[in-house]
Amino acid sequence: MKRSLLSLAFMSSIIVTAACGENNEEQGEGNPSNDDETFEVAVIPSQSIGEMEEGLSSLEDHLSKQLSTPVEVTHYPNYNAVVEAINYSHVDLAYFGPVTYLIAYEQSGAEAVVTQSIDGNPYYYSYIVTQPDAPWDSLDELLKNVDEVDFAFGSQSSTSGFTIPGYELMERNVYENEGSYEFSSVRFTGSHDITANAVANGDVDAGAIDSAIFQALINEGAIEEDDYKIIWESQQLYQYPWAVPHDTEDDRKDQIREAFLMIEDEEILSIFGGADEFVEASHEEYDSILEAARTMGLLDPEEDEDN
Repeated sequence: MKRSLLSLAFMSSIIVTAACGENNEEQGEGNPSNDDETFEVAVIPSQSIGEMEEGLSSLEDHLSKQLSTPVEVTHYPNYNAVVEAINYSHVDLAYFGPVTYLIAYEQSGAEAVVTQSIDGNPYYYSYIVTQPDAPWDSLDELLKNVDEVDFAFGSQSSTSGFTIPGYELMERNVYENEGSYEFSSVRFTGSHDITANAVANGDVDAGAIDSAIFQALINEGAIEEDDYKIIWESQQLYQYPWAVPHDTEDDRKDQIREAFLMIEDEEILSIFGGADEFVEASHEEYDSILEAARTMGLLDPEEDEDN
């Protein structure tokens, strides 16, 4: 890439330390990334940096050409770092999960503008998977012996790896929080690929995983489809959004949408879940996740969801 990626050690030290009111005060000073005329893009680590580097470099080149400005794509190591960056307008565009987007939306007014279509539609699901020879063919059957089940979530900030399946299990009265549940054990693996391997290896009996990442791991040969059985599927979830800070001008939003809609480069599309194309997105597509996010305590209950 034209500029080196920030070191993970440095970026992992970034935490969200300011209250929403402090965010708004700081944001009033304008967008720092515009001062050096570089268009800053933050992406979460859906794959290893090495696997994404060529695609991100191609994305830099494409956006730079279409936006007529230098572009730097930085691969951020965690969700909180991306939220802080977009809240303070330290970046011009961010790619992250739906729940993380909702946090940024409520804290600072970040706005979804684009997402990706995979297998012909902009949706994905949360799966609960187990081993193919497990004695359960449905979540109902698994929960009949819940006290004998070792269960795995992904990251606590993941929509499909925690929020949506966690909400389902909370509604079924078998999961309350990290320290209170009916399972034999609950662990957080931190990523979908680790969850997949934990299930396949029998380290846990079942785990929650992103359907698009699950399929991508199968397609690239990282896991074997025959090692799994899907016993639960969530409702449709709108794909990961690309969002801009609250102070982005309408003309710039239109330019960003148009730039992404033009992308046909397979090298770029492949690193975002094996996307077919990029499509327009808006905040309304993510409203369905709000209830689960609030119930799981991931959004400030005192915040107005329409702010």
